[in-house]
Amino acid sequence: MTAAKGRHGARRLEGMQTIRTDVPHPARVYDYWLGGKDNFAIDREAAEEALALVPEFADYAVENRKYLVRAVRFACDAGIRQFLDIGTGLPTSPNVHEIAQSADPGTRVVYVDNDPVVFLHAEALMARDANTSVVRADLRDPGYVLGEAGRLLDFSQPVALLFVACLHHLLDSDDPAGVVARYLTVMAHGSLLILSHQTDEFAPDKMRQASVEAEKAGLTFVPRSRADILRLFNGRDLVEPGLVLVSRWRPDSPPGLNAVRAWAYGGVARL
Repeated sequence: MTAAKGRHGARRLEGMQTIRTDVPHPARVYDYWLGGKDNFAIDREAAEEALALVPEFADYAVENRKYLVRAVRFACDAGIRQFLDIGTGLPTSPNVHEIAQSADPGTRVVYVDNDPVVFLHAEALMARDANTSVVRADLRDPGYVLGEAGRLLDFSQPVALLFVACLHHLLDSDDPAGVVARYLTVMAHGSLLILSHQTDEFAPDKMRQASVEAEKAGLTFVPRSRADILRLFNGRDLVEPGLVLVSRWRPDSPPGLNAVRAWAYGGVARL
C-alpha cells in the first residue's frame, strides 16, 4: 500500500501537520513491508496482521517497487522530463526523482501525499533540489493538486502521471476512474499514465478478509479485478505488454519463483 488515502481527513490538508501515531497509514505500512524505518508501532502492528492473513503482501511490496523503477525508466527513455507522482509514499531508494534525475538532472518531479511523515521527507528533498516539489493533499482533489503541481510542472508539455499502488485505497463510491479522468484532462499529448493496483483475483476470500480487517484498523483497502483496474485507464491505449502482473511488466530479468505472488496489476498508457 502506498499513500492515500485513508477515507478520513480533509481533502487539501493545508496547515495540518499533526502526525498521528495512533492510527496506521498505508504509506507507513508499505514502508514496513519494504524494510523501512519510517513507521510507528501501530503501522507495524497493522502490517504484521495483514501479513499473517496474506503473506503475499510482502512479495507484492517488493515487486511493485521494482515495477515503479522500470516504469519510470521507460518514461525517461520516452523523453519524459516531468513526473507527477500521486500517492508517493515514503522514499525508498531509488525513488522517482532519483531514477528520473539520473537520466536528466533537470527533470522535474512533484510528489503528492496526505501523510505528514511523507510530506516532511519530501520537504527535506526540496531543500536540496529545486527540481523536486511536494503537495500535501488528498488525491481526490485534482483541482487543488494540479494547481499546486503547476507551480513546478508545465502541463503544456508531456508529463508522466503516476498512480502506483494508491487507487486501491479509494472506495468505489470515490469513483477512482473518475478521479483519474480529471487528472487526464490537463495532460498534454505524449504524456504517460503509469498505474498499479492490487487485485483480488488470485485469492478472493483472503483478499476480501484483508479488506475487512483493514477497515477495522481504520484503513481503506479495495482490491479489484483486472477488468475493473483496466477501466482506471479510461480507455487509453496501453503499451506492451498491456495490463499484467507488476512482476511481468517488462522485467529486467526472468521473474523469480515468488513473482506470481505479487497480486497487483500494472500498466502504462500513452496519452
